[in-house]
Amino acid sequence: MEKVKKEKEKKYLSNRAKIWRRYKKHKLGMFGGLVVLLLLVLSIFAPFFSPYDYTKPNYEGAYMPPQPLNFKDETGKFNLIPFTYGIKQGMDPETWARTFEINPEQKYKLKFMIRGWDYELFGIFKSNLHLFGVEKGGSFHPFGTDKLGRDIFSRIIFGSRISIFIAFFGSLLSAVIGSLVGGISGYFSGKTDLFIQRIIEMFQLFPQLPLMMALSAAIPTTWPPILIFIGIVVVLSLIQWTFLAREVRAIVLSYREQEFVKAAQALGANHLYIIIRHVIPNCLSHIIVVMTLTIPSLILAESTLSYLGLGIQPPMVSWGVLLQEASNIQTIGQHPWIMIPGAFIFFTVLSINFFGDGVRDALDPKSN
Repeated sequence: MEKVKKEKEKKYLSNRAKIWRRYKKHKLGMFGGLVVLLLLVLSIFAPFFSPYDYTKPNYEGAYMPPQPLNFKDETGKFNLIPFTYGIKQGMDPETWARTFEINPEQKYKLKFMIRGWDYELFGIFKSNLHLFGVEKGGSFHPFGTDKLGRDIFSRIIFGSRISIFIAFFGSLLSAVIGSLVGGISGYFSGKTDLFIQRIIEMFQLFPQLPLMMALSAAIPTTWPPILIFIGIVVVLSLIQWTFLAREVRAIVLSYREQEFVKAAQALGANHLYIIIRHVIPNCLSHIIVVMTLTIPSLILAESTLSYLGLGIQPPMVSWGVLLQEASNIQTIGQHPWIMIPGAFIFFTVLSINFFGDGVRDALDPKSN
């Protein structure tokens, strides 16, 4: 009886409800979706979540190791509010390297909704309110600092803005171009299809990384940051659109003989209108899935270009820019925390892949 009842409930669910129901069954997809949502919130409201100005150097605190939060002091007494110890700088007499030692006599409590450095949210709202920080006179760098003493945690949050937004807009632009070109190729077929497919093969003939490097090198470094951002988006889109175009073409080939297409043709609709209004919307679920699975590869591509110095340029910061400092093995050996941005790239790509898998299964009507 319960099985029959569930079948009846499933029968009368709307299409959206069925998609959401299938998506909830994908545990890794749910986990990936939550991580993606968290990353979006962090990147959009980056100044609020960043305890320090990501561009402001502090040369005295260069290469400071990560500072832990403490609940117990040196006597073993438990404190409900976590705190950090003061830092006493020194120098190693043998290597002359700067050292940072804990000063147990100084304690700085962690505080939430604290006033700090000034910023403009969305370029409109001025504020100096931040989610967390420590009492005045103390410091809290959970991921340590870089060679200029800048807080790596704050730089990672601001870097997520560039890396994720470039991947998202690049995926969106490649979806638009690929859908339109693939739709035209599959709809007209014949000589048009043959010509377009040869062009796609020419794009796919070149190895992706050298082609991206060549196109990125053509972007002048003297351009304003926003133009460099747009240029990288266009470069990544030019590489990725061919894969979606071929997939959309294959689907459109099966739709071009369907009754709804024939009816639109009989009513006198022009070909471009039929492609945009009738054919491509039927491929939308597949396009969305491909977009979600393309974003991780674009994050890796942007990080690679920026790491090689051909992508985002300072003072803008992305995860690839942050990893430039990790190109020296000696520096990694002495300051291993500068590799933390790489862990964020790995975790983000994995989470978006999980999210994409969940979306793919949810949009598949044959999925249980």
